[in-house]
Amino acid sequence: MRIERLPLNALRAFYQAAKEQSFKRAAVQLNVTPGAISRQVKQLEQRLGVALFERQANGVVVNPAGQLLAAEVEAGLLRIASGVEQATQRPGEHFELLISAPPSFLQLWLLPRLAAFEESEPLIRISLDADARLTPSSWRSSRAKLSLRYGRPPWPGVNSAPLCQDVLYPVCSPELLKTQHIKAPEDLLFQTLLTVDWCTSNSDGATGWPEWFHQAGKPQPALPQQRRYSLYSMALDQAIAGHGVVLASYPLIVDRLESGVLVRPFGELYPLVSGLSYALILPINEKAPPAVERFHQWLIAQAASLDTNAP
Repeated sequence: MRIERLPLNALRAFYQAAKEQSFKRAAVQLNVTPGAISRQVKQLEQRLGVALFERQANGVVVNPAGQLLAAEVEAGLLRIASGVEQATQRPGEHFELLISAPPSFLQLWLLPRLAAFEESEPLIRISLDADARLTPSSWRSSRAKLSLRYGRPPWPGVNSAPLCQDVLYPVCSPELLKTQHIKAPEDLLFQTLLTVDWCTSNSDGATGWPEWFHQAGKPQPALPQQRRYSLYSMALDQAIAGHGVVLASYPLIVDRLESGVLVRPFGELYPLVSGLSYALILPINEKAPPAVERFHQWLIAQAASLDTNAP
């Protein structure tokens, strides 16, 4: 149907009725009478030649054709609202950016780097949400929510921009390495092994010490008792204090390796690629506002700077 022939008032009335599952509640939202909503919907059905609701004794129910149309109308109305907001936005207004990410990734990798971005982008106000659940990103012209997630691609129902692969290394404190005999993978069997037990909806279970020993040429060893933690920050604090060796995701330890509070006993030897990765979740087929695009490019550049051959 051509744009100039779209029955916009009828579509708006239909969408509100479909959303509310009631002509009466839709009328309240649009400040009209239920009869007006009913007439608009009836005219729309006649014009399209298809029923959109099932009329029942106690009300109306959206049928499959109505559900399909309601989803498209909602998307169109959101685009219109975004366009109006963008057209009326004044230069110099702040852009609100909410970043949702798994707690450990947020605390140990992203947060230490954000200050530099905020200094270069004073008009972008950033808020942080520590959340490991898969939630969709969304945006308007003056605000956006972006999700960073950890798991096994592909991510269902969304686009994703890969940031970095998850590579695991054993790490410990320099003091522990000096006082303990750790020259080969089997030497870790005589150490306290620290484990982070956490997963996401896309992780299919986390990779741990058994997989690392197998990769290092020691399949099915008799592992010592492990201390288990739900957050990397807790396990890393214990490792820094000299209480054991933790198998850790490289992006989460890179800053502590550079500062020297943690070391890799075997250097860059024996990496374990888990098959999981970190990614930026993006809506499907939606153009990002300029502020979101700049953050996206900055994030990609930060992830590209990761070097697993660093100390």
